[in-house]
Amino acid sequence: MNTTTSSWPALPLAPWRDTRDTLQLWTQIVGKTRLAYAPMQNHWWQVTLYVSPRGLTTSAMPCGTRNFAVEFDFLAHRLSIRSSDGGEQGFALEPFSVAEFYVRYLSALRALDIHPRLMGRPVELEVVVPFADDHEHASYDADAAQRFWRVLVQSDRVMQRFCGRFAGKQSPVHFFWGSFDSATTRFSGRPAPRHPGGAPNCPDYVMVEAYSRECSSCGFWTGSGPIAEPAFYAYAYPEPAGYAAHPIRPAAARYDAQMREFILPYEAVRGAADPDGTLLEFLQSSYEAAADCGGWDRATLDRTPAQWP
Repeated sequence: MNTTTSSWPALPLAPWRDTRDTLQLWTQIVGKTRLAYAPMQNHWWQVTLYVSPRGLTTSAMPCGTRNFAVEFDFLAHRLSIRSSDGGEQGFALEPFSVAEFYVRYLSALRALDIHPRLMGRPVELEVVVPFADDHEHASYDADAAQRFWRVLVQSDRVMQRFCGRFAGKQSPVHFFWGSFDSATTRFSGRPAPRHPGGAPNCPDYVMVEAYSRECSSCGFWTGSGPIAEPAFYAYAYPEPAGYAAHPIRPAAARYDAQMREFILPYEAVRGAADPDGTLLEFLQSSYEAAADCGGWDRATLDRTPAQWP
């Protein structure tokens, strides 16, 4: 196989949409465990998942005097729960419903004497069914789930390089289970106008905290709404004047007026002679659009190209 395309596997949305939708709900259940146990951080950074060498992990969460972590293992196709006192539970990832996943997951936690209080329904989705009642979403294509994780591995690796170019406040590269996307965000250091909220089935205060500071965000998601295929994206909040018309690179990137985001199709990265360079070009030029149009203090916030990793 071509090294480039095998490192960046194909991930057309249509063949694995059912698995994607089921997996998003499974990650929401696990993500809500972080919401229950991890101490609050600015912009809700404590609730995210992270790319691991085997899948997606919560990382360590405090539970009394112990800690524990939950991992989706997309190599062994297993959900694993491990605690700092040596306890371990888990079960195979295979085609079963969200309701069944919910029962198995809570049972595995109880076996480790972990008893979270979880909100029993999804967020940030137009149609919401309580987890315990969702028997419709029950797909798990193991090959597709693994390819999805491999895309996250590559995206995470390149976005971490991009993070090394910035000296100001920025988020880690992390995975938001609500919107099911991998992202990293840079901040100008200035407060932002109050966010209007409006995310489906999500309290407005969540978005108010998330966007409490002026920011430029970028990431990867599998496709939704008017963007029906996987893509990299970038946006600014608040969007400054001239942002949409700012030059963007590479040539395959564009501004989507409906989404109010810059979009770079995943296939344009996957098929490029230099995928890393192509993605970095998009991340850098979209940040420049936000920072230049928004009047950020780039002399203070940016590392010089000589300092880039």
